[in-house]
Amino acid sequence: MDEKSKHLVIVESPAKAKTINKFLGNEYLVTACFGHIKDLPRNVMGININKNFEPQYITIPGKGKILTGLKAEAGEADKVYLATDPDREGETISSHLYEELKKINHTIYRITFNEITRDAIKEAIQRPEKINMNLVQAGVTRRQLDRLVGYELSPLLWKKVMKGLSAGRVQSVALRLICEREKEIKDFVKEEYWKLSLQIEKDGKTVIFYLCDEKNKEVSLKNEDECRKIIQESINKRLIINSIEKKIKYKNPAPPFITSTLQQEASKKLRFTAKKTMLIAQKLYEGMDIGDTTVGLVTYIRTDSVRVNEKAIFSARKKIEEMFGNNYLPEKPNFYRSKRAIQDAHEAIRPTDVSLIPQRIEKYLDRDSYKLYRLIYYRFIASQMKEAVYEQTNIIARCGDYLYKTSGSILKFDGFLKCWLTDEDETEEILPEFKEGEGYDVKEFKPEQYFTQPPPRYNEAALIKTLEENGVGRPSTYAVIISTIQDRRYVKKEKGRFVPTELGMMTNELLIKSFPEIVDVEFTARLEEQLDDIEEGKKERVAILKSFYDIFKKDVEKAKLEMPDIKKNLEKKTDYKCEICGSPMVVKWGKYGQFLACSKFPDCRFVKSIVEKEDGSFEIEKEERLDEKCPECGRTLVYKKSRFGRFVACSGYPLCKYTSSEKLGMKCPMTGCEGEIIIITNKRGRMYGCSEYPECQFRSYYKPVDKKCDKCGSNIMVEKESKKDGKYLECINKGCKNRVIAL
Repeated sequence: MDEKSKHLVIVESPAKAKTINKFLGNEYLVTACFGHIKDLPRNVMGININKNFEPQYITIPGKGKILTGLKAEAGEADKVYLATDPDREGETISSHLYEELKKINHTIYRITFNEITRDAIKEAIQRPEKINMNLVQAGVTRRQLDRLVGYELSPLLWKKVMKGLSAGRVQSVALRLICEREKEIKDFVKEEYWKLSLQIEKDGKTVIFYLCDEKNKEVSLKNEDECRKIIQESINKRLIINSIEKKIKYKNPAPPFITSTLQQEASKKLRFTAKKTMLIAQKLYEGMDIGDTTVGLVTYIRTDSVRVNEKAIFSARKKIEEMFGNNYLPEKPNFYRSKRAIQDAHEAIRPTDVSLIPQRIEKYLDRDSYKLYRLIYYRFIASQMKEAVYEQTNIIARCGDYLYKTSGSILKFDGFLKCWLTDEDETEEILPEFKEGEGYDVKEFKPEQYFTQPPPRYNEAALIKTLEENGVGRPSTYAVIISTIQDRRYVKKEKGRFVPTELGMMTNELLIKSFPEIVDVEFTARLEEQLDDIEEGKKERVAILKSFYDIFKKDVEKAKLEMPDIKKNLEKKTDYKCEICGSPMVVKWGKYGQFLACSKFPDCRFVKSIVEKEDGSFEIEKEERLDEKCPECGRTLVYKKSRFGRFVACSGYPLCKYTSSEKLGMKCPMTGCEGEIIIITNKRGRMYGCSEYPECQFRSYYKPVDKKCDKCGSNIMVEKESKKDGKYLECINKGCKNRVIAL
């Protein structure tokens, strides 16, 4: 630590550290712990059930060096400030850091802030706190509940369904909702109904009236015959205006975003997944480079509170007056109440500085960050504006013995709609002026046939809304829930909506029969409330864990004996024959989806990749063949796919198991090296390296291009892209930095 740096500030991420570091002077060192430093072990449960469910945390593999570095820095610091996020996860991280660092430094403080701005950070340091152990206990309890379910239930699914499966406590409930909706759709029986309308001409405009009852409600008729009967009785009769009602209708703005509503709106308006929304929102929260400064653009993004502090409200009102005029400003600020906000201290999601209007900083942001920031910004501004005002007109008329109605509205004052349009049609039909007692000739009677429709499948916005309404999950978990059920192949997306796979449907049925409480919506919601009660200090962790485990353990023991083995049910016979032994091929489920396998497995291990079609059928995936022979057996080499990307393999697999990385078709640029550049894909992403590794250490995260640098003579450049410069080539020689525009 630098001699001038007397105080250590620890946050989760380097991006957050970078932003905060610019707000503090040389007497502070801001560093990152890179998320959790401790967790339950992977290979054992890590919970001592017989000792009050004591968690047995270990240092996460790979975090030892980070922890050693933090200890060294803490040992040289006068004070240590733990500045992790202000939620259960953040508090748990801080508690683990405290346990490790307290032996080295006795002056450790917890600081929290709702936004990463200069004023918020300095204010937090001026009012240091203690770690909120209720918050920690709530986070620890959630982690333990999830571990108990996953550790004891997953092996059962491996044995009864398929190896590699896992079941989550909350994810299983989400899967159940999707499966039950699918069953509703399949069981739905369409019913026919008809609507009858008539048309008249008024002031050169066609106006449509709909058949209604005495209570002014639209009438649905059973069949076309009923429509024809009414038309026959009304033919040649005039439409007489009975009553005209005009009233003023007010539409209030929506509150600023909470996590769930942000995810829903980003899904509807921007077509972002919940996961993508949270990744971008995290960047906006942690800090973006705006010109010469770095600043957190939005407040903390995991919240279920619509509350906003008075200072932010004042700033919003001032900006509204500046942007739209005093006419759009309500006399008093708009205040909103949360249904149940356990995280009320966090405030709603809003811009940290309303002077940073989206258009002003667009040039500094990537496209998606700009879109999400604009959504958050104008939702907040709109929340403090006047309501929209409509003049709504409802007209009731009679034709023979039957009543008809029409309605329309005029937007008299746009109010908050000036900067925030809702999903609804903001203007209905604008009607001509009518007078009571006037009569009109009917231009046309129009009977129309309809059929009742099944409920739609869930899209991301609808699923999040349903989970929230039922109290399942919390702001920080929705994106994880949705990603997990897709990653496990329990559901897939078709046209933006969730469809359960056969694997998902079967797994759901097993869970409902053997673990009714685990997948029960109300039971899961009550458990979420109990976690909230722990956070508020109303309930104790051990009692809740014991109550849950007593029920769960009985179900586990019963399921071991009674849960049916459905492995064979997941296999589908096909007309394909094994290319090695001639036995029939079957469709099987694997960790990464469906594939074609020999029915004589494990004696014959021949497999083929397949591609599933929208109608549920499949076809064998075509292999791209190379003009190269396998160096081990002489067969043709082909490209194959794994979860990490393409690779080269022998077409004779499994008789020959030769594989290699995909080549880029370029020689390695390192002097004296005879290797080729290959594409390396793994869980960290895609990069490029030398085929002679580890003898040659060449690595690049950017795609090499066979072009000579005209400045230093290096024989390779790499492809890069930025918002400012677009696509360009840069010399691979770090000391050169020559750039040319990519063609």
